[in-house]
Order: sequence, then C-alpha cells, then structure tokens
Amino acid sequence: MTDKFERIFVPLVLALAVLLLFAPLVIDESFGESFYRSMAVLVAASPCALAIATPSAVLSGVARAARGGVLIKGGAALEDLGTLKAMAFDKTGTLTEGEPRITEVIPTGGADEAELLSVAVAVERLSDHPLAQAVVRDGVDRLGDTDIPEASDLKSLTGRGVTARLGDEAVWIGKAEMFGVDGTAPLTDASAEAISALRQQGRTTMVVRRGKRDLGVIGMMDTAREGAREALAELRALGIERMLMISGDHANVAAAIGKEVGLDEARGDLMPQDKVDTIDALSREAKVAMVGDGVNDAPAMAKATVGIAMGAAGSDVALETADVALMADDLRHLPFVVGLSRKSRSIIRQNVYVSLGVVAILVPATILGLGIGPAVIMHEGSTLLVVFNALRLLGYREV
Repeated sequence: MTDKFERIFVPLVLALAVLLLFAPLVIDESFGESFYRSMAVLVAASPCALAIATPSAVLSGVARAARGGVLIKGGAALEDLGTLKAMAFDKTGTLTEGEPRITEVIPTGGADEAELLSVAVAVERLSDHPLAQAVVRDGVDRLGDTDIPEASDLKSLTGRGVTARLGDEAVWIGKAEMFGVDGTAPLTDASAEAISALRQQGRTTMVVRRGKRDLGVIGMMDTAREGAREALAELRALGIERMLMISGDHANVAAAIGKEVGLDEARGDLMPQDKVDTIDALSREAKVAMVGDGVNDAPAMAKATVGIAMGAAGSDVALETADVALMADDLRHLPFVVGLSRKSRSIIRQNVYVSLGVVAILVPATILGLGIGPAVIMHEGSTLLVVFNALRLLGYREV
C-alpha cells in the first residue's frame, strides 16, 4: 500500500514545490520568500515516517517471534499470518508426536512373527521415514537376538511405501493401496481382512511382501502431540474459522486423530498432489496456511498463503519451502505467532495513520506560512514516534 501511495504522492509533492516557486506571479512576495515556502513544503511532505512505518514493525515482529522460538522468513509471511482464515495440518509429526509404536504384528501366508519383522527391519533400516524408524526400533526389540538379513536398493514410492531387494527377491512394504497396481499382485484375503480390522481401530497399517508371498501386516499407532487440542482451540479463538487435517494415512486413522485434537475435518488417503489440490481449493475461499514436516507436505506448503514447518522434526525440503518454522516443534507456538502477526498489522496501520496524518497537517500549514524549523521538529518527531511504536512489539505477550 505504501509503495502504491508513494508512486502517486512523490510526483504530486514535487510538482507542488515547483508551482510554489512561481507564487510571486500571483501574490505580492519576493522570490526568496516563495523559495523558502517551497522548501518548507518539501520538508513537511517528505514521507520518512511512512517509509519506515512498515519495516520497523516487521523487524520488531520478526525479532520477537525469533525470541519465542519461531523463525519467520520476511515481512510478507509475518503480515499474511495475521490474515489467515483457514489452516491445514499434516498428521504424522505435526499433530502427532511422530514417534509411532508397533501395536500389532499379524503374520499371514505361513510366515511367523520373526520372519515378518526381520524382513521389515532389514528394509526399513535403509529409510529415514518416521514409520520406518519406528519399525526398526520396535522390531529389533521384539526380535531380540534373531539375525536380521541385509537389504539393498531401497526405492521410495511417494505416498505409498518402499521397495527393496533382499537376496534374490524383491520386497514391498507399504499401504494396502500400493498392491494390485503397477503390475503388483493384489493382497491375499488374509492380509486384506487384517488391514480392515486394524483400520477400524484407527491403526496405521503396513503390508510386508517378499517375492510372491504376503508375510503379514504390521499395525502402528501414533499419539497426539501434547497441547495440540489446546493450541487449536486458541487458534479458533483468534479467528481461524476452518481447520482440517490432510493426511496420507487411511481415512479412519486420520478421523481418529482429528477427533482427538478437536479438528473440524480430517481427510485421509491423500497423495502429495491431492494435498496440493486441497490447499488450492481452500485458497480460493480464504487465505490458508499449511502446517507440515515432511517431503510430502512441501508442495502443499508452497501452494499455501503461508507454509509452516515443524523446525526440529521437519525435513530439509519442508524447512526450505516453509515461510515459518516452529523450532521447538510445539504447536502451542502457532497461536503465539498468529497473535503476534495480528498485533504487528495493527501497529503498522497505526504507524501509517500517524505518518499520513502528520503530512496532511504539515503540508497545508507550511503553504500557509509555517517555517522549516517547526516543520522539521514535527516531521522528525513523527518518525521517532512510529519507530518507538513499532518497538512495542518486542514486549508482545500472549493474552
């Protein structure tokens, strides 16, 4: 707004100053008096306070956010946070702790628990996904001294699972939806029944297949982040009208976590492109933020008005894409930074009104005879005033 204003305001002031030089042609005064009046108008109209009104507030707001454990990449993100009406969340690592636990191990196809877990651990050792790390951690505990083979050639199938080699055989581990497509055989009835039962309980499921055999299904459960429900309630009180979860997990799993944390809506079974489409649809209705932590969330974060990453647990891609990073991975910082943004926008408006008001008073006053000295005092005083007003943000506290 200030940029647009100055493009019109500056030429008009310069034209007015030139016209005032020719005042002796109209009124009875010397050229020296007209020149002095013209210079006084230039001083009075100089938009120093207006030019610094926004940067001073932005710098103070970004500094206060950093002290509170939130990194904001620039003024645009700080201002946009205060205009949000909708917010979308990833599930794993964002609304949940990102440390799922194995709850059920259901062998099928003649396999036993040791064979199922040893194959799963061998492959998932090669991945850095939170679910993979949980399989390795809990699987090793359950296997005890059982030998674990060496896997190789891990390939990630985005949003579905992974595939690797174990000896001369291929291994697939992932969601039920990755089987029966792209040339893979469909699931056996036993695996399908196990998955259905686990999903009804709100479990995240992983199918393990080696060669042509379904070795079984692993059920996992993640817990909601501490304080997530309270943070979402505070966001709603701040004016966030719509909050939803967009997750790659099964719809039943997403619904269970969504209900636990108090979300309006939970959508599951979404691929990365589906998340982008969801954010795109929300963006047409209102400004929206996307909160996530993984590679799969990065495209949606880039599409949103503001991308927010979980700083400690977030992937490098998510952090690079995001406009805001919650360095402590604490969702309770979200209400803080949204409230700070709204306070920043309020102070920016105050500064703009003060700077424009002083100019509106001084320009007519100098035309009518106010000297340069008083004009300088009022002009520089307004500049100091907007700076001091902006510095109040450094003492911002959540209500």
